[in-house]
Amino acid sequence: MNETFTLTSRAAANDLSVLLGRAVRLDDAAAVRLVADSGVLAVYAAVLTPRGLLDRGPTVLGLRTFALSAGGFDAVVPVRSLQARVDAALELLDDGPVELRAPASVSTIVWAGITPPRGGWQRMADLSASMFSAAARAGIDEVAAAIPEGTGEQIVHRVRSEVWGRPLPDAAHVPAGAAFALEALGFLGDDAVQQYAAGPWLRLSTTRGHVLIKQSAWTLGG
Repeated sequence: MNETFTLTSRAAANDLSVLLGRAVRLDDAAAVRLVADSGVLAVYAAVLTPRGLLDRGPTVLGLRTFALSAGGFDAVVPVRSLQARVDAALELLDDGPVELRAPASVSTIVWAGITPPRGGWQRMADLSASMFSAAARAGIDEVAAAIPEGTGEQIVHRVRSEVWGRPLPDAAHVPAGAAFALEALGFLGDDAVQQYAAGPWLRLSTTRGHVLIKQSAWTLGG
């Protein structure tokens, strides 16, 4: 059954549409996980995910939250379908709450079964936004140079995993893919990037959104 939820304002719906548009540019066939609970809609979008048990690359998810006036559910839905519904609703409304019906759920998205912790985060030292911007630009240029047009999907994934799986020079516990996620999803600004840790998870937060990283080989204590 398709779930219905209500965002509190047109501005929130517009922000959701922008986020979905950025997710589509990363993966034309992408899906997002929607978790509506206690007046908040959490929207998770995968930026990087391992393929298979032998892939040691990080899981990198983008997260934005939106205030809800109604709705409670957990579903994984196609990005394009959801964006079309959000945009259609925006065309009909000038202001006020925006009621939306989620598209039919999909059940083949492996990363959606990985749930970051809601609590227990330990604050760490802030990091500069400029460091992430520079790392993202360098990685994007390297990937573009290494992947000529017509390259097979497996080679593309291998190159991206190698580039985005490397640690940042000035923050060895953070994979370069985190910089790519912050840049690609539009989360970087002038404010510092706050970082938090919980077990194998790292969260990078700005005023625009969050990036969640899970690396099996890394914890706060090791």
